[in-house]
Amino acid sequence: MSKQDIKLETLVSQAVAVTGFTYWGLEFFRAGKHSILRVYIDHENGIGVDDCAEVSRQVSSVLDVEDPISGEYVLEVSSPGMDRVLFKPEQYSQYVGAKLNVKTKMPIEGRRKFSGQLNSIENNCIILEVDNAEYEIPFKNIEKAQVVPQF
Repeated sequence: MSKQDIKLETLVSQAVAVTGFTYWGLEFFRAGKHSILRVYIDHENGIGVDDCAEVSRQVSSVLDVEDPISGEYVLEVSSPGMDRVLFKPEQYSQYVGAKLNVKTKMPIEGRRKFSGQLNSIENNCIILEVDNAEYEIPFKNIEKAQVVPQF
C-alpha cells in the first residue's frame, strides 16, 4: 500500500467509526474523471440505504477537508453484501468452512484463480481446498478474495 492509500484508508475508517458503523474496507478505482471510491460498511443489525447516506455524508465531509484524492471521483457507500470482498486477514476467520473465490497476484502452481472452501488460516496464509487439493495462499499474494454466497 502506498502512503496515499494508507492515509485514505485511515481517514475513511475514522470517519466511519464516528457514525457507529463498522468499517469493512474500501476499493479505489482510478480512472481519471470516472474514478470511484467504494467504501464498505457493516453493522450487526444490517445496513440500509439511510445508513449508507449517513456514512456518505460523514466520509465526504472528511475527504473534502483533508483532500487526499487529487481529481474527481464518485463516492459510493455500500454494505459488503453476501458476496463480500475480504480485505484484512482477521476477516477471513469468520468464513472458515465457506467457499471463496480468490485471485492471486503471482501464480501458485501455474494458476492465479482459485474457487474452493476455506479450510483454515495458518502462518499468514489461507488454506483453500479446491477439487480435493489444498493450496496454501499467503495473504500478501492475495489480490482479491470474495465470499461465494451459499443458498
